[in-house]
This record gives sequence, C-alpha cells and structure tokens, in this order.
Amino acid sequence: MSLKVQKRLAAELLKVGESRVWIDPESIERVEAAITREEIRRLIHEKVIRSLPEHGVSRGRARSKPRRRGPGSRKGSTTDRKTLWINRIRRLRRILRQLRGSKKISKDIYRRLYLLAKGGAFRDASHLKEYIERHGLIRKR
Repeated sequence: MSLKVQKRLAAELLKVGESRVWIDPESIERVEAAITREEIRRLIHEKVIRSLPEHGVSRGRARSKPRRRGPGSRKGSTTDRKTLWINRIRRLRRILRQLRGSKKISKDIYRRLYLLAKGGAFRDASHLKEYIERHGLIRKR
C-alpha cells in the first residue's frame, strides 16, 4: 500500500514539505494502518514519523571561484576589514622581528615567513607559531 496520504497528512501536521517527512522503515505497517490525523499525530509523538532537517545551499562553490566578490557580496565596511588586517599583520611582524632579534630564526626563514604573512597565510599569531613549530624552523641551540 502507498504511504502518499500518510506523508501528506504528516507534512501538514509537521508544517514541512512532503520531501522532509521521514517514516521509520521498521514501522511501515503501523503507518499504513494510520488513516486519521489523530493516528498520524500519535505516530509523530512516538517518533515513528519525523521531519528531516532543512537543507542549506553550500557556499563552497561560490567561495572557490573568483566570482561574485563585488561590493554587494562583502560584509562589513572597508575600514572594518582593513583595521582587522592592519592589527593582524602588525602583530605577526612584531613576533617575527622578536624571533629574528633573539636569533631563534635565521634571516632567510624570517624573510620567507614575512612574505607568507603578507600573503595572508596565517589567521593569527598562534597560527604562525604553530606553523613554525610544525615545520621545525626554530634554531637548535
């Protein structure tokens, strides 16, 4: 027997579309027998019939391509973004200068990390330190 009517009733009661109605495959006989709204309500209460979560549309493909990056897609003002960038890059460069000054990293490693930081490779100071540790860039004494 078809579950079309039961799905329609459940969709109305759950206030979702029919495609979001989930029926427990182990209790199909019970759902087939349910023909009134009251019976469907009872099955929803017993969690035999449930609504599936909403599907979002992934932003992944939009982010991967260099399109739709115009002013209408940007969040926050230019000054907000620029201020965040300035604060972050100053912090990273200060750390790099300290590491170079205390001879913990060589000049060539400093330059490489400086350019990585300029290119936006590091989220924050802890990310830079983690990168240095992971790649073993600190000089051995």
